[in-house]
Amino acid sequence: MRIDVWSDVVCPWCYIGKRRLETALSTFEHTGRVSVRWHSFQLDPTIPAGHREPVQQMLAKKVGAPAAQVRAMTAQVTDLARAEGLSYDLDRAVSVNTRDAHRLAHLAAGHGLGTEMHERLLKAHLCDAEIVDDPDTLVRLGAEVGVPAEETAEMLRGTKYAAEVDADIRDARRIGVNGVPFFVINQQYGLSGAQAPETILSALRKVV
Repeated sequence: MRIDVWSDVVCPWCYIGKRRLETALSTFEHTGRVSVRWHSFQLDPTIPAGHREPVQQMLAKKVGAPAAQVRAMTAQVTDLARAEGLSYDLDRAVSVNTRDAHRLAHLAAGHGLGTEMHERLLKAHLCDAEIVDDPDTLVRLGAEVGVPAEETAEMLRGTKYAAEVDADIRDARRIGVNGVPFFVINQQYGLSGAQAPETILSALRKVV
């Protein structure tokens, strides 16, 4: 069984969704036959390369809300994340263009480390306030999960894996993905959003 997941590495709901998927798989009868493949998606591809802005400030402009309302919004998602064992620090998180981070995820997938890399990038942005478009940071994060530093550095100097990122985003549009996380089980059954583990488990069993 194959599960394809479209996700962005700066998406707080995506990390929650990842944990809920893992919870569902922990009780699924056929987990040993399941492979999970992560696909690139950009919540905001219009962010210029190199542009960095505090997440709270970015959200205030995006939703047109006062700072207090934005803090309440992020506090709510932080509480939901905590219930999944995640420690968000959205007060310090920095919004960036995630294209290079997704290229790194594709490079890692070529080493059989796609899930580990996606996990590390999510944690870096959402929990550790790392700048996930910084080349030195990406080289270090890749090395932490086993991607050779020289390969990451070489990739970042060029355009390698850009086509793969674009292909993932085209596929998302083709199947109607408007938000993430988005799960597709065996290319048959789609689930949108950070669904409860029970909902994911029910979908897995239905496909079986």
